[in-house]
Amino acid sequence: MTNTLPIMKLKKKIVVLTGAGMSVESGLTTFRDAGGLWDNYPVERVATHEGWEANPCYVNDFYNMLRTKYKDVKPCEGHKLVASLEDQYDVTVVTQNVDALHEAAGSTNIIHLHGELMKMCSSRDVENPRCHIRLPHEGFGMTGLEVPHDAKAADGSLLRPYIVFFGEAVPNMESAVQEALTADIFIIIGTSLNVYPAAGLVQYVRPGTPVYLIDPKPVAARADLNHIQSGASEGMKRLIKILKEQ
Repeated sequence: MTNTLPIMKLKKKIVVLTGAGMSVESGLTTFRDAGGLWDNYPVERVATHEGWEANPCYVNDFYNMLRTKYKDVKPCEGHKLVASLEDQYDVTVVTQNVDALHEAAGSTNIIHLHGELMKMCSSRDVENPRCHIRLPHEGFGMTGLEVPHDAKAADGSLLRPYIVFFGEAVPNMESAVQEALTADIFIIIGTSLNVYPAAGLVQYVRPGTPVYLIDPKPVAARADLNHIQSGASEGMKRLIKILKEQ
């Protein structure tokens, strides 16, 4: 008698690239759009290495403000629907957002391209994990989110926000590229595809791989994009229906 093992069906791999539009429905202000954060806080002062060197107190105050503003924000239905894809697919979320809303919604495999708001690091060696501090942290104000100006990393340098400043390398980009190269389905949500290097990820998707773009605005991009012109939550509802019909 021959013993036969059941054939395991591998899950298809979905890679989801998300931008600021993903979190708009949670009430977060975008950085680039009219009325966004860059209108009130000059990018060169709060999101560049030169800005940090010139006035680290001002930079820390800005990110302390953001953390206080974001602490009670909840994931929108779109975040939750992205997380629900894990029931049927092998899912990696690649996000340009520094909030932790994908984690809060239940996504388990997340690559942060532009850093994490709820993390601090060494200003001497940003990628040294020994110097990373996850917030909230005991001793940092009543909420644990207000990092003092003189707070030090384990290497003795000032703590700085774990944010990829403009002009700095994107340390997780290589990992994101590897994910894009192996995607069976590639989904883009809430990004104009104008911010590089993240926007270039779609160029690594294998020919013939379905690419879906969820965004309420017209986007000038690849002709083979399946554009669902809608916000994140409604767009994900429509996309899940499309995937079920395939």
